[in-house]
Amino acid sequence: MKTDQDFMRMALDLAATAKGKTNPNPVVGAILVKDGMIVGSGIHRKAGEPHAEVHAFHMAGEHALGATLYVTLEPCSHFGKTPPCANLVKDSGVKRVVVATEDPNPSVGGKGINLIKNAGIEVEVGVLKEEALKLNERFIHNMIYEMPFVISKVAMTLDGKIAAYTGHSKWITGEEARREVHELRNKVDGILVGVGTVLADNPQLTTRLEVQGKNPIRIIMDSNLRIPLDAHVADCTEAATIIVTTKERNDEKAKLLMKKGVKILTVPSMNGKVALKMLYKEGITDILLEGGSEINASFMREKLIQKYLVYVAPKILGGKSSYTPYRGEDVETINEAVQLRYADVEKVGEDLKITAYPL
Repeated sequence: MKTDQDFMRMALDLAATAKGKTNPNPVVGAILVKDGMIVGSGIHRKAGEPHAEVHAFHMAGEHALGATLYVTLEPCSHFGKTPPCANLVKDSGVKRVVVATEDPNPSVGGKGINLIKNAGIEVEVGVLKEEALKLNERFIHNMIYEMPFVISKVAMTLDGKIAAYTGHSKWITGEEARREVHELRNKVDGILVGVGTVLADNPQLTTRLEVQGKNPIRIIMDSNLRIPLDAHVADCTEAATIIVTTKERNDEKAKLLMKKGVKILTVPSMNGKVALKMLYKEGITDILLEGGSEINASFMREKLIQKYLVYVAPKILGGKSSYTPYRGEDVETINEAVQLRYADVEKVGEDLKITAYPL
């Protein structure tokens, strides 16, 4: 006999298949169960399209009557691009609703659950809550801070080096780890680097997968517009580019870049938080930070990184001048270190992948 946890895990697994496709909305899965059998299921596939509950009820039809609904996020109670799902649930004839977690959106915040409860339907909240929160960590951060969720991705040797003293860094990790990074690019709205990375490597910053992937918006932090006009990221035919710059920039060069399709965002000073606030207003909800050690350190010290993904290769580079992932200004004591919590360690090919969150 399957339990509430079993069915909720199925709903979470369903929701996870839509990661990167629903932004700025959350990923949501729903399952309808009657007499121990699944009679309907659905996911929210894309912003503006029907929510997970709608698909589940459509599949179940008359079998929804007297069923239990398992949903990974509280049914919405407000009108957005689609009608509120809480009303649909209330009028559906289900006898019980199991919700993993409440919606962090201030316009929802328990209202959907109360609406369903007031209709006389039994509601249980909190089944696999931690898993549900982790699944929608990007959306939750967006709702609370109105800023993109920033993931710092680093590939380094066992002794913590990301490049030789010459700047050469291809390739530190193996093919499997690099493929996984492209899968991650396929799920985020933006990929961010500093102009130093552009000058050193002239990267394309696109998604390269066996099947056609989504190219995130390329974001370049460049206070004085040092970016070459013939840089790969200045060519917007394959992927869009935003350059975050300051008023001290070269206006003529800005005009030439805009003619090429590049969008210019001007900030008062090269402040990471201000830049992220502006990028969020541009519709960018999550960012993969793949910058060099200086911009990595800047974001780290400003506490603008929400998640760390560190790929560690079984190599030792050594050297006094080899590059490390987070340089920036020196600190005097270990007490000044940014404290992290390891969430997961796994092997990817011959490399290790460490997932960590700041405390």
